[in-house]
Amino acid sequence: MDREWNDSQPIYRQLRDRVVAMILDGVLKEGDPLPSVRNVAAEYRVNPLTVLKGYQQLVDEGLVESKRGRGMFVNAGARSLLLQGERHKFLAEEWPRVHATIQRLGLTAEELLDGATRRISSESAPSETAKPNTPEEES
Repeated sequence: MDREWNDSQPIYRQLRDRVVAMILDGVLKEGDPLPSVRNVAAEYRVNPLTVLKGYQQLVDEGLVESKRGRGMFVNAGARSLLLQGERHKFLAEEWPRVHATIQRLGLTAEELLDGATRRISSESAPSETAKPNTPEEES
């Protein structure tokens, strides 16, 4: 989890969102335990009640369950539930802005796919920072 907090929303909400991202990214899988409230509070220097409030939101959403004396665990189906919700949220909140930008710039589907393909291939290509040998160096 990232150690930096932003001022745009409460810390407990940011904690909740970080756990959600860990589930979506596959870092936390169904049945996995969440990091303990005490450990998270100590590591990120926040009040344990703040961590508990963030975790309680996850419980209220049905994404995790609390097992008395054992901790909190990711529920079965949590990732698919999150994917469904996050897809809906993206389409309702972010896609209209993205679509408007695409329209404003006059981009075609081919240009978008080509741009995505180039970005993916440049991210996976090895770095070419080595200077080529001059003819004198090769002899």
